[in-house]
Amino acid sequence: MPMQDVVHVAIIMDGNGRWARKRGLPRVIGHRQGVESVRAIVKTSTNIGLKYLTLYTFSTENWQRPAEEVRTLMNMLEEMLEKETPELNENNVRINAIGRLDALSDNARRALKESLDTTRNNSGLVLTLCLNYGSRGEIVDAVKKIIEKDRSSHIDIAQFDEGEFAKFLYDPSLPEPDLMIRTGVENRERISNFLLWQIAYTEIYFTKTLWPDFREKEFLAAIESFRQRERLFGRV
Repeated sequence: MPMQDVVHVAIIMDGNGRWARKRGLPRVIGHRQGVESVRAIVKTSTNIGLKYLTLYTFSTENWQRPAEEVRTLMNMLEEMLEKETPELNENNVRINAIGRLDALSDNARRALKESLDTTRNNSGLVLTLCLNYGSRGEIVDAVKKIIEKDRSSHIDIAQFDEGEFAKFLYDPSLPEPDLMIRTGVENRERISNFLLWQIAYTEIYFTKTLWPDFREKEFLAAIESFRQRERLFGRV
């Protein structure tokens, strides 16, 4: 069986809070340790020549967390972008973002815009941060765009197919993920409203390793698992 090439990996980064709780530490410490894992996985991705890495960074459901934790996460996003963008830019990484970005805090949106502008012309790894993202919301937003377009310039329904629909997603240029990884799996093998349209034929890898402990070794093991799989896409 031929080895499968992996172009796009998407990750549900789960387990920061549980990592901290197991150590008797505040949840924020788990989130900060999780940032170290982001740094390690981005570095490994560039080293192995991965083209696309998409991280479920802040979901639409995360607003339901305590207000103080949400504020901390927004502050950490701003801090991470400001601190990491120069090195990412030096390494030819292009930062990308999808989601309902207007709802982010003012400082986070400002930092994100600066990061997007700084790395806009880079041609290496595309690092997509899913921020205030929910897949059902993305699909609803796509339908709204379709309705608006149909009102302004009639859409030929007979020619409208899955490919046409995908053009209305947050970033139509992103290829569908080859591999989706979810960390911190403890009786929770679920997708959590992440890239539901895009993962129709994505291979999924669940691991019990909590996100703050997920580093190069675990990442490469997930990719090796993918490479050993046979992808038929409905064929025999």
